[in-house]
Amino acid sequence: MRILVPAVLGFVLVATAAFAQNVTPGANPAAKLNDYPTVARADYVFGCMAANGQTRQALEKCSCSIDTIATILPYDKYVEAETIMSMMQTTGQQAEVFRATGMFRDMVADLRRAQAEAEVTCFY
Repeated sequence: MRILVPAVLGFVLVATAAFAQNVTPGANPAAKLNDYPTVARADYVFGCMAANGQTRQALEKCSCSIDTIATILPYDKYVEAETIMSMMQTTGQQAEVFRATGMFRDMVADLRRAQAEAEVTCFY
């Protein structure tokens, strides 16, 4: 019975890790390209349309934009960079930590590069 416990525990850990990553064991790695939740995509499109007009054309371009970003930047990196950008826009000593730390600037730079690629791909 003791031999089964480590095996079962190992299976549970592997299954939990796969579930947490939203990927089943042995799944196609291309599934990771679509790891952005629908609500995150919709939130981006709403914000983009607010900045670019509430038209059908803006909807198409903004949808293209988040799809392009999603192919470049994994969702967890997108969330991290968005959070850091929000913190950089605040005032005070704590916000300065986000502006002064090279690692945080690099994460934001990755998001900005993905956004620039999306703009070139979708808006021109």
